[in-house]
Amino acid sequence: MSQKQMKEAFVSNLNGTTVLEITQGLCFPAFCILCRGFLIIFSQYLCSFSHTWKTRFFIDFVVLIVPMVATLTIWASFILLELLAVIIFGAGLFYQIYRRRTCYARLPFQKILEKFLNISLESEYIPAISCFRVITSAFTAIAILAVDFPFFPRRFAKTELYGTGAMDFGVGGFVFGTAMVCLEVRRRKCMEGSKLHYFINSLYSVWPLVFLGIGRLAIIKSIGYQEHLTEYGVHWNFFFTIIVVKLITPLLLIIFPLNKSWIIALSVTVLYQLALDFTSLKGLILYGTDGSGTRVGLLNANREGIISTLGYVAIHMAGVQTGLYVHKNQSHIKDLIKVACFLLLAAISLFISLYVVQVNVEAVSRRMANLAFCIWIVASSLILLSSLLLGDILLSFAKFLIKGALVPCSWTLIQSPVTNKKHSEYLIPEAERMEPRLCLITALNRKQLIFFLLSNITTGLINLMVDTLHSSTLWALFVVNLYMFSNCLIVYVLYLQDKTIQAGRGGSSL
Repeated sequence: MSQKQMKEAFVSNLNGTTVLEITQGLCFPAFCILCRGFLIIFSQYLCSFSHTWKTRFFIDFVVLIVPMVATLTIWASFILLELLAVIIFGAGLFYQIYRRRTCYARLPFQKILEKFLNISLESEYIPAISCFRVITSAFTAIAILAVDFPFFPRRFAKTELYGTGAMDFGVGGFVFGTAMVCLEVRRRKCMEGSKLHYFINSLYSVWPLVFLGIGRLAIIKSIGYQEHLTEYGVHWNFFFTIIVVKLITPLLLIIFPLNKSWIIALSVTVLYQLALDFTSLKGLILYGTDGSGTRVGLLNANREGIISTLGYVAIHMAGVQTGLYVHKNQSHIKDLIKVACFLLLAAISLFISLYVVQVNVEAVSRRMANLAFCIWIVASSLILLSSLLLGDILLSFAKFLIKGALVPCSWTLIQSPVTNKKHSEYLIPEAERMEPRLCLITALNRKQLIFFLLSNITTGLINLMVDTLHSSTLWALFVVNLYMFSNCLIVYVLYLQDKTIQAGRGGSSL
């Protein structure tokens, strides 16, 4: 076998792992982000440790990225111990923050809690959604390179036909996260007025993805890079899937109300599953039009990528509904608690539904993006999002205890309800509040597409230069961490440059 064939065989014919293991792995970075917030408060405000852009990058990389690399590779079999360790570490930091609190030092815990529940919130972006997008981006970036090394557990790689692999969640989670911050969610007014104008704007937004998809296809074919044929097909790639999703969903939202996106998601995925079960659609995906696996013709060549797009449309619409719900209920700490609890209950309900569907209908299949796959992706996404929201609440409480505490990519606390902003009292000085909140999480959230593209390019270059199949664990660990460090640093520097330019323009306008 050639090197290319060996690499393709190395990531083929795999069956995945359990839903529980993947869920545990998703909760781990949420706890890491919470610990990161506690660590910033403890070091900066209780130990007088000054934070520059370099120390913020270092803390974010060491506390979030490095543990994710380890969890997906050398520590993959110890996820429960990792969760326990990070929970104990976070609890210890929180105890120290509470014990050394500078606000309400003489009040009992119950009185402090009562005051905290009356706090209002403000943020340019919802921190939990930003963190969700960063986790899925970092998770995907780590996995697309690490999967080519022997130290990456084969059960985490993409499954061949049925099963749940950790990498299978990556693509679905990316679509769900993008949907939560899509234009329709952030600016509902964009859908008012001319429907044609709205659709033309949607068409305009996909042009960068068209160039990226075609560029990736041209490069892959020209250098003879290894491909997993049954993932998307001969010519198709994930960029093309996103393009089709971004073209179909605006048409659906022109016809149906935006706040009924969950009905669209449910209808699309159920009708698609019925088509798989009662028509020849499943046979077309698995075996082609002639039943022998032909790849002749555009449809046969890319049948997995083209047809599975329907499942991703359903996932996108579910993400839109979730984004609408979270954005609508974010002004008060009590609202945030209700949202987190509701999403957690929704996730549990969906996991129960997933069990029923897998037993009575069909198992999870990323290749077809069937009903079970869509339910699994949405349920896992809601578990991650609710974990991050609960982490936001705990971090906000820790900030509430320390006067002037400011953590990048977190809520700003306001003393009184925001019925009249003139009488609202911010719990941190205005000068600090207006300070650019520079951190790796914000940078990766704002530059998600650049980070994703950069990760694909550097993954390809490393595969061309390094014999990944015969690399030792220590060497592979070094390469993957260096790759993540380089990509994160480049994106972080690009974000800093944007902030510097914006600050310069703001200064000149004054």
